Amino acid sequence: MGFTDHWTPSPHRLYEDSSSDGKGLVAASGYKWKQQRRFALSTLRNFGLGKKSLEPSVHLECRFLNEAFSNENGQPFDPQILLNNAVSNVICVLVFGNRFEYSDHDFQSLLKNINEAVFLDGSFWAQLYNSFPWLMRRLPGPHKKMSALWKRVIDFVKEKVNAHRVNFDPSNPRDYIDCFLAEMEKLKDDTAAGFDVENLCICTLDLFVAGTETTSTTLYWSLLYMIKYPEIQAKVQEEIDRVVGGSRQPSLSDRDNMPFTNAVIHEIQRIGNIAPLNLPRATVEDTQIGKYFLPKGTAVIGSLTSVLFDESEWETPHSFNPGHFLDAEGKFRRRDAFLPFSLGKRVCPGEQLARMELFLFFSSLLQRFTFSSPAGVEPKLDYRLGTTRCPKPYKLCAVSR
Repeated sequence: MGFTDHWTPSPHRLYEDSSSDGKGLVAASGYKWKQQRRFALSTLRNFGLGKKSLEPSVHLECRFLNEAFSNENGQPFDPQILLNNAVSNVICVLVFGNRFEYSDHDFQSLLKNINEAVFLDGSFWAQLYNSFPWLMRRLPGPHKKMSALWKRVIDFVKEKVNAHRVNFDPSNPRDYIDCFLAEMEKLKDDTAAGFDVENLCICTLDLFVAGTETTSTTLYWSLLYMIKYPEIQAKVQEEIDRVVGGSRQPSLSDRDNMPFTNAVIHEIQRIGNIAPLNLPRATVEDTQIGKYFLPKGTAVIGSLTSVLFDESEWETPHSFNPGHFLDAEGKFRRRDAFLPFSLGKRVCPGEQLARMELFLFFSSLLQRFTFSSPAGVEPKLDYRLGTTRCPKPYKLCAVSR
């Protein structure tokens, strides 16, 4: 329809002014975007993205996460930062070439800065900035804090890029950054492709944020729904015990034999609806949709909410119901209206990685722990809406099984 491969800067002007200004993988368009997306996908696939070869890295992180939960000794705690740590470490291995300890102060600061910046990017102040950038650039307010937060995150990425350049060996690339440095040399005459150090920093930031925020937020929802619906949690654990047992970690090869667990994860993604407005697009040419005329450059927002809660597609769209993804025989069934990763040319490039992580982290945690609300606390499904739709902070108890 004329707007599937172009992103307009105006709805996220604050993010662009703070960090990318049309660079990277999220905010770029046209030739530069095509070159960068092609390169990112091929490079990350070479390092295992979407393949079973990445599964051992996720298994390792599952063990570290389980250990961190166990260290809470069944006492109430907020799992959000630990989930962020675990999920981000998987993408860190691909992008930076190493994982970070949960006790690493700089890494903790990085994750907190990203969380706050992502929330502010969806705030009222960010909307004001996006609508009146010429005015808001001159006024004080929380939007100034967001710029400072993104600058700190980019500075962290720049340090990693500079460290890579010191001992860079083009014949032995260790990660995405090394491969990008090699591509810079090969395509140094094609400046329009965007292979320069500044764009490397923004692309790395985009991969890191995208590879952390959405999956960890989905897992944060998943544990909230498990303490809200303990009978569903118990049914998931029964399936894990029957298919996997307790002597080994759940594997991707188990997924087809665990239809209920798979259905629960899908239903959490559907009802969690963490990116209700997707990302903005823009028409690349004058476009007619029904009775509406959209001039070239018009911002277009595709509402994922309209699909994930469509009353003509889902039996009980406003209720948490894993049965949406089970047939009459209890086997897993796919649904055409399940589109949390969007679709088209701009479909989430990390979809396969996210699916792997969600299954392995979720099943590993429920294999090891039973989750409940602290005594006397009724779990609530309240949320706060920033760039993503995230549960309001909550605490749970993780008791070893």
